[in-house]
Amino acid sequence: MTTALFDTHCHLDDPRFADDFDGVLERAREAGVERITTIGCAADPESTGRALEIAREHSSWITATVGVHPHDAQHFSESIVEQMRAHAADPLVVAIGETGLDYYYDNSPREQQQEAFRQTIALARELRKPLIVHTRDAAADTLEILREENARDVGGIIHCFSEDAPFAAAALDMGFVSSFSGIVTFRSASAIQEAARLQPLDSILIETDAPYLAPIPRRGKRNEPSYVAHTAAFIAELRDIPVETLHQATYANACRVFGLDTTRENSSVTA
Repeated sequence: MTTALFDTHCHLDDPRFADDFDGVLERAREAGVERITTIGCAADPESTGRALEIAREHSSWITATVGVHPHDAQHFSESIVEQMRAHAADPLVVAIGETGLDYYYDNSPREQQQEAFRQTIALARELRKPLIVHTRDAAADTLEILREENARDVGGIIHCFSEDAPFAAAALDMGFVSSFSGIVTFRSASAIQEAARLQPLDSILIETDAPYLAPIPRRGKRNEPSYVAHTAAFIAELRDIPVETLHQATYANACRVFGLDTTRENSSVTA
């Protein structure tokens, strides 16, 4: 049996997939991707369930999350929280997020990002579901809020990892594994590469963050779940391990974090 891949973070509801959606999924299957988690990024109450709708249509291998991206924290509201809570009752919703802090773009005021982050952590703790954390140029505040809000109670994923090895270790101390995207393949990403090399094998995930951040050799193109194979191959070479070993570890790790059955064919949510 060949080894499987798990794209732990992509955005299948993005309009850039609309004209080629079936092809995107077919190519993912052909590349060995047997599971995908599509991420919820709501900007209003009506959009909180878009990722879940896709998961329901492909429930044998696609799961979903519900959340508000820090870019849209200015739109965070009690109405959105109530919709997130309602959608999270579906077992196909395997995590809460993405949520967190983005001080690079500052598309929402930092105070609003922080408050939305804190409230989302509280919701995850209430629902006993792991968190999907976005952090960019906000390492210290991200770790501080995770500590202050007792996020270790649920743990989760530092997605699209873009920090350094000490950050990864600090996050892991709170139960947060690190997920590496195509950024790790970029020549300028030496600190991220070092983190990927040092991350314990039982605490590392891979993702595309598609349609963004396509890995080398696809950089500059629209990213898609099939390209997670390039990221896996790069990290395996970086760690000097067989690529099959990296596939097996990241697949099992993702299933553990998301509470999924590790059965390869038509596996199901166990929680």
